[in-house]
Amino acid sequence: MRLAALGLALALAACERAPAPKPDARYMLGEPYSLRGLWSYPKEEFGRVETGLAAVLPDRRAGRRTANGEIFDPDRLVGAHRTLQLPAIVTVWNLETGRELRLRVNDRGPAQPGRVIGLSARAAALLGIPPGGAAQVRVAVEDAPSRALARALPSTERLGPQVEAVQVGTVERESLPPPPGARQAERVREAPRGPAVATLAAGSRDLPPDPLPEQVVQRAAMPGHLYVEAGSFFRRDLALRQASRIGARVEPFGEGRTPQWRVRLGPFRDVAAADRAVAAVLSAGLPEVKLLVE
Repeated sequence: MRLAALGLALALAACERAPAPKPDARYMLGEPYSLRGLWSYPKEEFGRVETGLAAVLPDRRAGRRTANGEIFDPDRLVGAHRTLQLPAIVTVWNLETGRELRLRVNDRGPAQPGRVIGLSARAAALLGIPPGGAAQVRVAVEDAPSRALARALPSTERLGPQVEAVQVGTVERESLPPPPGARQAERVREAPRGPAVATLAAGSRDLPPDPLPEQVVQRAAMPGHLYVEAGSFFRRDLALRQASRIGARVEPFGEGRTPQWRVRLGPFRDVAAADRAVAAVLSAGLPEVKLLVE
């Protein structure tokens, strides 16, 4: 018994002395992946602005590594995004409360389809979103600090200049095989191990502080209506075919000589109804659904 007690004491002491994991932050995009039936295609977008629903990240465990190798801390202003470059600095405006906050996106997620960004517990609390809740938000990438991080951090990916491709019409996406290198994932979490390639250092004036300060800006509340979008097309007949599968409507959008068409459902009065529509679209085999606020 004495030997067992001594062994337990030594094990506890070793656990107490175990050093905390050191951050291994790197700049990354990653391969396309499927999470909860929804395909995501990471891409550099330093000027991205979008609306949708924010979720509170359910994982309150501090110390794990995020997708790009940083250390997760629920008490810091951090978040998760399915496709943005990591890390990125974004401004999140809660359209329901009017509160606005800057945070550092350094992980993949949120896992729930129909959510545009996942927030740490602290970020959600400052924005007025309760645990397990959701809120209408506007997310905008801050160009200069996000580019500074991209230049300053090492990377295992040799990213060349990003040239915007000519947009093409949407085809029957569900019949196409996953792209090369794509993978299925129930959880996209930890950064891959391997040698990192150093990049040019950024000017210190553009590098954002880490952690970001807790500075909440109060703006006007501007809640909107919830819509579900299930694809956009350059051909109306393809849009109509898609819409007929889920009982949606087809709407023209965009500017210029070439008309575009999008497949939409809504507006929905509450989040529960919008989530049911998202689930119906996914069950119909359409894996790129969006939940928007307008």
